[in-house]
This record gives sequence, C-alpha cells and structure tokens, in this order.
Amino acid sequence: MSKKNPVWSFFASVKLAIVLLILISAASILGTLIPQQEAAGPFISRLSPGVADVLRSLQLFNIFHSAWFMLLMALLATNLIVCSLNRFPAAWKCFRKEPEPDRADLFEQIPADQTVISETPLKEETDRLENLLKKKLKGVRRRDGTDHAYLYGEKGSYAHFGVYIIHTSVLILMAGIVIGFLFGFEGYVDIPEGESAAAVALKGGGGTKSLDFAVRCDRFFIDFYENGMPKTYRSDLSFVKDGRVVKTSPVLVNHPVTFAGIRFYQANYGMIPSGDPVLVVMEGDKKIKDVKVAIGMEFDLPGKKAKAQMIRVEENLMGMGPAVKLNIQSPAGQVQIWIFQAIEQINQVNPGLIERVPLFNPGLFKPYVFSLDQANKQYYTGLRVMQDPGVPVVATGALVMMIGFLVVFFSSHRQIWIRLDSRGDKTRISVAGKSNKDAVGLDREIRKWLDAVKLNKESAS
Repeated sequence: MSKKNPVWSFFASVKLAIVLLILISAASILGTLIPQQEAAGPFISRLSPGVADVLRSLQLFNIFHSAWFMLLMALLATNLIVCSLNRFPAAWKCFRKEPEPDRADLFEQIPADQTVISETPLKEETDRLENLLKKKLKGVRRRDGTDHAYLYGEKGSYAHFGVYIIHTSVLILMAGIVIGFLFGFEGYVDIPEGESAAAVALKGGGGTKSLDFAVRCDRFFIDFYENGMPKTYRSDLSFVKDGRVVKTSPVLVNHPVTFAGIRFYQANYGMIPSGDPVLVVMEGDKKIKDVKVAIGMEFDLPGKKAKAQMIRVEENLMGMGPAVKLNIQSPAGQVQIWIFQAIEQINQVNPGLIERVPLFNPGLFKPYVFSLDQANKQYYTGLRVMQDPGVPVVATGALVMMIGFLVVFFSSHRQIWIRLDSRGDKTRISVAGKSNKDAVGLDREIRKWLDAVKLNKESAS
C-alpha cells in the first residue's frame, strides 16, 4: 500500500492510536463506575426513566459487550496492523543487512583507550580474534588487507522486532476477548443433592444453554461456626456423559473444577422442600396423623366422628406462603379453615390476625391443631458456570506481550568492528561499535572486547 493513500495514511497515524487508547481507557473507567449487566438493576431503579432509557440506548450498562466498544477495539486492531505493515520493512532491512567489515570511518575518531598493541603478528592475532568472535557473536565476517584486517560481529539483531512483538500481543489479546464474547457464556444452575442438571440459566436473562453432559450433585456438605454462620461448604459433583460417569470432583469456594472446557464455581447454596407437603394433625402434644396434601383428599378425625377434606391448595396465598383449605364436617356442623405453613411468622408480622380472622386459626376445630409441613428438606448447590474459549488466547497474548517488553527494554542490536593493523612483529588493535539504543550497554560491550583483546598483551596508547 502506498502512504499516499488517504485511508491507509489515516489508519497508519500514531495520533489515531493515541485517540483510540484514550477512548478505550475512558470506556473502561465508565465500565468500572457504572454497574454492568445484572448488577445494574438497583442503580437503574434510582434513575429517572428518561435517563435510564438514554443510558440503556448507549449500552452503558453493558459496555464491554457493546457494539461501539467492539468498534473501538476493531479500529485499534486495524491501526496496529497498518502501522506494523508500514514500518516493518525498515526493521526487516536492518535485521537482514550485512554491514561491510572494513568500516574505516568508524575508527577515525575513537578514543585512544579503545586501541591496544599486541605482541602477536597480524595474521596470528586476526585468527585468534576471529575464533573468539565466532564463539560470542553472530554473523562474524572478516576482510584481510596487505597490512591490515577487519573483523565484524553482532548480537541482538532481533531487538528491531520488539515493538512488533508487542503489537502482535495486543492483537492476540483482542482476538481472545472477541472469541470469549462470541463463543463463551456465563450462567448459573441450582442442583438439589442427589439430582442432575444438563442446562444452565444464562446470565442477564439470556435464556438457557443445554450442555452435552449432565452434572450431578452426589453430596452437599456444610459446616457452621458456633454462631450459625457457614464455615465451609462443598459439593461433590459427578459429570455424566452418555450414561457414564466420566469425572468426579469436589467443588469448594475459590476451588472450581473444569470439565469439557467449562468451569464450575461454588457460588451459593440453600434448602428446598423435598417430597410432597403434608398436613400434620395434633391433639395437644400428641401427633394424630400426617396426611399427604392433595385437592379432594379426605380423612377422618378420630373421636368426634368428623371428616375433613382438602378443598384448596395454594402455593402462596395472599403473599403469605403455602396454605391449604380444609372443610371439616361433623355432627356439630361444618367448619372451614385455612392452614398456613408459616402461621407463626404471619402472626408475628400481623399481631391479632388470628383473632380478627378465625378462618386462619389452625386450632379452630378443637381439640385438634393443624399445621402444614414438608415431608423433608434438602440442600441444593448453586453453581456458577463459565466457558470462555478466549482465555488460552488471552494468556498467550499476555506471554507474547511480556516477551515483547523484555525485547524492547532489555535488548539492543549491538555491532562490533575490530581493526587490526600490522606494526612489524606487533599488531595495533582498535575496537568500535554501533547500537540501535542503549549507548551505555554498547560502551560496556566495547570494554568487554577490549579486555578480551588485552589478554596476554601489553597495553599501549
């Protein structure tokens, strides 16, 4: 692509990269300050409908999955690609370039302390230093003259690509985020102890997602402190596929388990009724019988030749919880009573309710007292379920970025030239160098080679 192309020039602009980074940073700050997705509910309830509608239309309650945030990411990715393509040929040229060994111009103004005199003849000294350079440097080259010789070697030529490694890492990170957004999911599932589930409720009311395997809660364990607070709780899970248990594993808080690329976290727990509700008939402190609740169910009350029948069953009567309505027929006449499961709590919230509404009195038909109970209660485990196929890609991007920063900040392309001039039976040796950065590091490199040259030699000016 030509730099004269206005579209190419626009995307190759460093100013564009700065603007995009500022916008993405601002969006990230907003995403931290404004509650996102499910957590936004209480915040939205405090706003006026008009303001809430505006923020919702701008997708500010789901910033990181919004169309405009993805557009910013796409623009930044395009900018990085174009900038890299625009500047990479120069870096590649520097990497592939093979400088001439006989760079006489480099030795014209070197300090006197970068020159030493060897007692060894030119040919012998040149052979020795060439072998030494080949052990320490790459791309060693030699050029001999009648009374002089040049040697060249280099190290760290890959340093020219550090910025491009970082660019690549950012693109990999972006790709991981997009992959997670498009192909990942997050949801929740509650599984009663001893039962299985093969689908999860997606976060944010996004429906359900079926799994190609079932998760069974074999056992739920909980331990409490003396004050009644939960100390620890754990779920023993089995993963069943094609009718066969493939894996079993415990899940604890902060200790998730992964199966088929899906991660399961211990999120919460609770208790649910187990079995059919029952009506308990008491006479004083003595239990007379338990009766399974069902509409039309009839049973006898001993001693008074009375017969009771369940004529209504409600899961949440008037917001006060489960209740059944009894019709009791006896020689004294007919009585109807509502039996609530939580009558004690109801009476605490509404003092005197039973006196005002005798129909709610569980002991209205004396000497019997009725109560509504469950046959059993059991724990359920609440699991947070996540699949993000972009995580390995993001991890790779982070590793590549770390390598890129190491290359950028801790490496440089250092080039060393050594000139040897014959002085009769002696040899005059000069060392010079160049580096794409880190002048201090280059000076150390030159001093290191001077020390190597001075071995078994007498120093001279």
